[in-house]
Amino acid sequence: MSFFTALFSGHKKSAALLTPPDGMRETDIALESSTCTGETVIGFRSKADGHLLNAVVVRSRADIETFYKSYGFVYAGKFDK
Repeated sequence: MSFFTALFSGHKKSAALLTPPDGMRETDIALESSTCTGETVIGFRSKADGHLLNAVVVRSRADIETFYKSYGFVYAGKFDK
């Protein structure tokens, strides 16, 4: 497939899965919201100091599902209200 065919065909390469931080599992995923701005982020909660590692801004449920999927996990509604 030529470069231009790939560019205009909408063909996407499958994305490689990300690796969670050392010692982290699906159960270590947490949401955190700012009281000042209301911004919500998702990441892996560090057991050592409580900080979020690999944090990403969340604007919708789809962002949460994408975060889980990027690490090879399946979102089961843990954060749904």
